[in-house]
Amino acid sequence: MIFAAVALIALLVYGVVTVGESETLDDAVRRGERPVAPSQTLPRLGGGESSIAAMKGKPVIVNFWASWCDPCKEEAPALLRAHEQIRKAGGTVLGVTVDDSSPDSQKFVEEFKLPFPSLRDVDGELGEEFGRTGVPETFVIDREGRVSAISRGQVDDRFFDEVLPEVIG
Repeated sequence: MIFAAVALIALLVYGVVTVGESETLDDAVRRGERPVAPSQTLPRLGGGESSIAAMKGKPVIVNFWASWCDPCKEEAPALLRAHEQIRKAGGTVLGVTVDDSSPDSQKFVEEFKLPFPSLRDVDGELGEEFGRTGVPETFVIDREGRVSAISRGQVDDRFFDEVLPEVIG
């Protein structure tokens, strides 16, 4: 009985000592760190291909979206305004469509007059690397290719007003 109690206490102490800080992007950004943004070369909606890494040196807003997502529709005007703001600093918004067909995604782009490129995360691997849990989700990436801000959910002008000055300044 005593041996079992000692073994249990030792196991608990080992568990507490070996648990480190979480290494998710969210945790790193909350700690004030700027982890390197994941990047893959993906097909571009409408043809060609591109990647986040190809935009290094420019501020980038990466927005995961889908045409069937109502919050994605609601945030489209804020993304357009953010695109105009970041474009003046040499950057762009980069949409990433998920769980969506190309024709539906293209209709969404046309309906909301989105001037920025969108990539197709067909297999979901890029989203997995970002820790995507749904749509919409937005990641602000600085000129060094590092994640500086994250929004898990619908973004608005207030979010961009808070985070963009630091990455475009």
